[in-house]
Amino acid sequence: MIETPDSPELAALCKQLAERAGETDRAGAFPAEQLRLCGEAGVFRWFLAPEHGGFGWDEEAVVRGYLALSEACLTTTFVITQRTGACRRIAGGGSDALRARLLPGLASGAALATVGISHLTTSGRHLKQPMLRATRTDAGWRLDGAAPWVTGGDHADWLVVGATVMDRDEPTSEQLLAVVPGSLEGVTAQAPFELVGVSASSTGPVRFDGAQIGDDLLLAGPVENVMAQGIGGRTGGHETSTLALGLASAAIGLLNHEGQRRENLHGPTAAIVAERDELVADLLSITRGAPSCTTESLRRRANSLALRAAQASLAAAKGAGYVAGHPAGRWCRESLFFLVWSCPQPVLDANLCELAGIVG
Repeated sequence: MIETPDSPELAALCKQLAERAGETDRAGAFPAEQLRLCGEAGVFRWFLAPEHGGFGWDEEAVVRGYLALSEACLTTTFVITQRTGACRRIAGGGSDALRARLLPGLASGAALATVGISHLTTSGRHLKQPMLRATRTDAGWRLDGAAPWVTGGDHADWLVVGATVMDRDEPTSEQLLAVVPGSLEGVTAQAPFELVGVSASSTGPVRFDGAQIGDDLLLAGPVENVMAQGIGGRTGGHETSTLALGLASAAIGLLNHEGQRRENLHGPTAAIVAERDELVADLLSITRGAPSCTTESLRRRANSLALRAAQASLAAAKGAGYVAGHPAGRWCRESLFFLVWSCPQPVLDANLCELAGIVG
């Protein structure tokens, strides 16, 4: 069991994940074996309190664990973030019965949960009808519509989803969060998107066609702006920055390796390493509650470093890096993910200005 982020067991697990990362990307296959290894190593217990079967790691320990995992395999770590988001919302919801029923299996890795909530804040604002709708019935709630971005939806035992409450076919101002069995009648995971990077995460839409759930499956609501209730969610944006820095570290590993026999790489590598180390220090300052920068500044700079470190690794690898299957090419594609994954508009604007050569 990995009970601290400094344990040799974590290094051994990351070695196994890194060895599988290339084939996972080439095949586009969901990393079920990697998740099994993580479950056996106790990774899923990091994020839960002891009373819920977890180790109760503090935020700094979690960040250090995520840095190691994302350096080894970004796809697996991204899936874990979505799994963890679901588990934390179950743990933070208002149902003791759901916690007792679901968390033991989720903590051990015996079951998989994921989230479908992004549409509540980012998708479908121009649509007449909400993406996912909940209508009151005598037995509980009927769900109709779709959660458009769900990671591992076709592999999940449980889906934590958000829906807008309807009244006579008209949307109200209220929303709810519910945990829905992936095997429930009326729930269909559609074909996942073929993404530029992390395609093996099996991310795509999940449809709900008259799926019926009882009140016993509600985590929160109905209430206005349910996402603002803080039901197991984490505020800020340092989780995505953490994974970006993990990816940058993977690319730095290749630069260091190539630099052992090529002196021309020493200067550029040292500069990238120093920037990475400064960003990790800023990241840890945020987790300790004494931030040396804003989460927005951290995300902007982490995005930038991930892009540049990945491209530097490709340049260092030369033609070999441009052949499909080389890790440098994969890191370049994966670095683009951070421009779209939960990227606030001010951060995206700043990254666009940097790409355009505009100094802010």
